[in-house]
This record gives sequence, C-alpha cells and structure tokens, in this order.
Amino acid sequence: MKKRIITMKMIFFSIFFLFIILDLKAEDGHELWLRKKSAVPVKVVSPKKSAILNNAVKELQQGWSGKANSTVKLTIKKDKSIKDDGFRIDGSGVTASTERGILYGVFELLRRQQTNQPVTSVVSNPSYQHRLLNHWDNLNGSVEQGFAGRSIFWRGENDLAVTENDRKLWQEYARASASVGLNGSSVNNVNASPLVLKEDALARVKGIADVLRPYGITTYLSVNFSSPVRLGGLKTSDPLDPEVIKWWQAKTKEIYALIPDFGGFLVKANSEGQPGPQDFGRTHADGANMLADLVKPYGGIVMWRAFVYSPTEKDRARQAYLEFMPFDGKFRDNVIIQVKNGPVDFQPREPFSPLFGAMKKTSVMPEVQITQEYLGRSNHLVFLSTMWEELLKSDTYQEGPGSTVARSTDGSIYNQKHTAIAGVANTGLDSTWSGHHFAQANWYAFGRLAWNNKLTSEQIADEWLRLTFANSAEGKTKAVGEEWERNFLVPAKQMMLESREAAVNYMMPLGLHHIFSPFGHYGPGPWYGPKSARPDWTSLYYHQADTAGIGFDRTKSGTNAVSQYHEPLASQFNDPATCPENYLLWFHHLPWDYKMKSGHTLWDELCLHYDKGVQQVRQFQKNWDQMQGYIDEERFSHVQSKLRRQAKDAQVWKDACLLYFQQFSRRPIPAELERPVYDLDFLQAIRPLTFFDQPQDRAATPQR
Repeated sequence: MKKRIITMKMIFFSIFFLFIILDLKAEDGHELWLRKKSAVPVKVVSPKKSAILNNAVKELQQGWSGKANSTVKLTIKKDKSIKDDGFRIDGSGVTASTERGILYGVFELLRRQQTNQPVTSVVSNPSYQHRLLNHWDNLNGSVEQGFAGRSIFWRGENDLAVTENDRKLWQEYARASASVGLNGSSVNNVNASPLVLKEDALARVKGIADVLRPYGITTYLSVNFSSPVRLGGLKTSDPLDPEVIKWWQAKTKEIYALIPDFGGFLVKANSEGQPGPQDFGRTHADGANMLADLVKPYGGIVMWRAFVYSPTEKDRARQAYLEFMPFDGKFRDNVIIQVKNGPVDFQPREPFSPLFGAMKKTSVMPEVQITQEYLGRSNHLVFLSTMWEELLKSDTYQEGPGSTVARSTDGSIYNQKHTAIAGVANTGLDSTWSGHHFAQANWYAFGRLAWNNKLTSEQIADEWLRLTFANSAEGKTKAVGEEWERNFLVPAKQMMLESREAAVNYMMPLGLHHIFSPFGHYGPGPWYGPKSARPDWTSLYYHQADTAGIGFDRTKSGTNAVSQYHEPLASQFNDPATCPENYLLWFHHLPWDYKMKSGHTLWDELCLHYDKGVQQVRQFQKNWDQMQGYIDEERFSHVQSKLRRQAKDAQVWKDACLLYFQQFSRRPIPAELERPVYDLDFLQAIRPLTFFDQPQDRAATPQR
C-alpha cells in the first residue's frame, strides 16, 4: 500500500512538473508576434481555393477579433490604385490583384484589430517589389554571424532529408515572414559552398520552397562563382567562357525544373577572398550579366553584392563606389546591385553608402543587418528600426532635395525595373528564434519597413509590443488596458527607441567605427593592430588616434571620400564646422581640444558620450525591473538577465576606450563622471566575448 501511495505521488508530481514545463514553453517566445488568441466566429468568402488563399482564410478564422459572425469578403480584381502585391482593406474585407496581396491584407486587417487601430478603408502598396531575408546559413548547420542557435534550414551536408519537424518549423517561419510582408528568402550563406548546387542539396531546397510557397515566400540561393570548377570539374569559371556559360545554363535549368518559381541568385564575388569575375580579368558587369541572362527566361533576378574592398585601397570606405560607378547602366535590367547601408560594414553608425542615388541607370537595393554582428550579438537590446529609418530618410541630393535613400531605391525617382531590399536574418533554432526576445522586434521591423519605408520606428515599436506582450498579460499579470499601457507599453517603447543611440554612445560615438575586439566583433579592441595583419582589418586603421588627435581624415585633403557624395553633402562633410557631429570622426582627424558645439573639448565630449551610454543601459535595467508583473515572468526574467550582461559590457566598452585613448589625449576624464572600473592592461588581456560567461563575475576584483 505504501509503495502504491509513493507511486501515485510520483505520478502526481510528474504531471505537475509536466504542466510547469508546458507553461514555460508557452512563454518561450517561439510564437513571436503571432501569439494565439481567443478568436470569435467569422464567415470568410474566398473567390477560390488555393494554398495562399487557404492560409488567408485560416488566419481570419483563427485570429478574428472583430464583431462576431461578421462576413469578410476576399476579392481578387484589378485596381489602378493597387500596385504589385498591394491591397485595399475596409470593414467588409480585403481586395487585391494577387493572392499574395490578399494574404498581406488579411494580416494587416488582423494587426489593426489586435493593436486597437481603426479598420478604415485604406490602400497599402509595398515600397519594394522584392523584400528578402538573407540567411547566412551553412550546409553544416552553422550560421555565420548567427547568435540564435543553429540553422533552421540546414543540419549537415550528409543530412539533407526533409522531415516533418523541418516542414513544421519552415511553415512557422514562412507565416511570420509573410505576416510582415516579406516575400523572399535566400536560404544559404553569401560565402556560398558550391555543394549547395549538388542534386541532393537542391532536393532539400525544393523541400524548403514547397513549404514557403503557400505563404508567398520565393526561394533564392547564394552561389559560389567558382562552382563550374569546384563542382563541375571545368578548368575555369571565366564568365565569358562558352563552357562555363553552358554549365551555368544546365544548372539553372535543373533548379527551375525542381522549383519553377525559383527567384534567382545572390552573389558575393571578389570580396574577402570569394572568387569572382575579376579573377579572370572580367568585370562585375560581366559576371552578373552572364547569370542574369540565364535566369531571365524564367523570370529570375540576380542580386550582386557591392561589398568589396582590397588591401591596396587607401580608404576602404571608397572602394565600392570606385568599383561599381564605372559600370552604371551596363548591368542587365534583371540585375540588382545589393549595397550595404553604409560604406564600410554594418557599423553601429555610418553615413549612407554614396552608391545610393549615384547609380541612376542601375537597380540598387539596400542591404541591412538584422542580426547584431556589431551590436552586442543576442546579448544587447538594440532596436534597429531607428538605424534603418535614419538610413531611409537620409537625403542623397542626387536629384535635388528630397532624394532620400528610400526614394532613390524604391522606384520613386529612377526607372528601376526591379526594386528590392534585403536584411541579413537573425533566426536560428533557439526557442526565441532570435536569441533575445527583443531581437524579434528587428525581424518584425525590417518586414514592416520593407513594406512601407515611410513608417516610423515609434509606430513599429508600438505595434510589436502590443502584438508580442499584450495578449500574454491577460490573466497572468497585474493589469491590462490603460494600466498595462502606462506601466509597460510606454516605458518599454521608450527603451527600444533609445537603445540604438545608447549602443552608439557606449561603443563608438561621434563617428568612431570598427574598433572592435578581433574576437568575433564583440567588445572593444581599439588597441588592435598587429603588424602582421592587413591594415584595414585593424582598429588602428580606423580611429588613427595619436597625440595630435583622433579620427579618419576623409576630407579633400585626406582620402577625399567626401567627393563621392553629392553637393551640398560633400562640402558639409568636408568642413568640421558643418559636418554632423555624429559623423565627425568618420570624416575628420581632429585635435583633442577641438571645440564641439556643446562648448566641450572633443576629449571631454567623447568621455561624456561613453558615460552616457553606460548610464542609459543602467536606466534600462531600472525601468525594466519596474515592469515586473506586467508581462509573463519567463520573458521578464530572460530580458532582465540580458540587460545585466549589457550593462557590464557597456562598462567594459567605456573603460577600454577611454583608458586607451587617454594615453594619446593626455587629459583627465571629466571630474563629474564615474571613474573606470577596470584597468587597461586587464582589458587588453581578456576576450570580451567570453569574459562575462565565466562562472565568477570578476567585475569587482579583476583577475590578472
């Protein structure tokens, strides 16, 4: 009898803990902003049955929160006011000219209901035709610059079978992407392995495409330019060689036979050791046009990346402009030049790339980085929408005032046959998808801005917070409604909107850039500059600090990078008195006692910015702690832990940079600021990436 009682207790506790585990799983963030809701009955009238329309109907039936038993009509018809996959929504339903448009309209209708926005008659057209996620996923399952676990697409070169778990995950991913208007995915790394074009790998790509298609997602592949040699056994990959063209033609035909709606190729060529047409004395136009001619009969495009730089160029920031401008107008009309937001490499802050607006006869697409390679990985809360909004609203002046990056790339100014925008994805097998609950907001924000490049970051943050956290508050927290908005929504939104500027402050203010530790682009390394390394792979190359001052001279008397910008920007950037101070050290090498607009010296201003960044993150911690009880405990604790790590990292950044630069400035840190916590020799000896992952926190007593 006693044994039976013990067994019953074990069963009871097993069930009890199972419920606890299931409850925890329910709040692990996997549902993103598409959280389960208590839908009310709705009648949906669809013009026909298809995979995409069936998903649209399903979304309405599972997510409707309008008037019970309403009739929602889905209508496909031509309308001059509706462009591409745009739509019209009103109180009676959704009208679009494509099935994709119906799906996007349904998601917009539901989003408005769930965020308490009025559902009035409105037409919404996408800013860009092609809105892609670029996944830097490798066939072995790793993800380059991925901080959320292993790849959702690949497990290994010898593990290519498609499972039901694969399909379920890909379906969840496709649904999330479609919900914010994304319509394309490049599913492998731009540093591409030729093996992705092998028959068994392509069969898996077909499996991916089959799952993404019902949500309107087109599949693309990154390809290695030397594939004809490395995979096909040819002696050359020269894009003008007939045998090479024949090989690519056969491979393209093979891909389209498997995936009739395949989108095309993404290519990184002659960059960071990747092969390309220049290896054979050919040009970027030669390489891109060869591939473009082959995919054109199928309706495909080629996205050719402009991320290029060489050790011989005196200023890395000038390289892309120098290489690509001579070929403006010489690319096929189904080639799109994919340009990073800034002229160097996804830095916390850069001026926009001068290629935007300058290439007037070529389709150009912005590339931004959703994954936080240079912004604290998945440890730091940094809402990137403000960075992208800054980019899109930047005026190039190429066709007069108002020639913003957005208008220069979305077809508003130039007659581009194709318009596109890409974001380097931050997804992985982590239960949160992104490694940090707030990093999900960057996936969401990219999709929303790709659809409508005029949205504000405040609007996007408000939407995401309501969709992601408001429903989970019901029944589990102190309050919903006005109290929840006051005590959670408002302070959380403010934290998001300030977070990118805070990161710039504690990392690289006033135009400083690329002064990271060499260990994974994480943490500070302003001292990094071994003689054996390429200069443009060192921090010393970028900040050029000495006793005379600090900053990179890109003026007319320096590298003359300012000349790549259209007037009046060239003159504004060239003069430190008119150069925006957030780009000051990007364009100028200035003395430590240079007087800033605030009246402070450059050195004091630098100190104030670093200290402000630390204080901002500490305030994020305080504000977040006050939000306890207004969202579920699981996600609250996760973010709280991340903010602790971010505060420690910010302190390391401040101490490392100020103590290192102080050796050159020979000036004291302003008396009103907190003193450094760490010693410089200690900071130079550690690897910031793993420092706080140690079991013992060494912040109080640094170990040497």
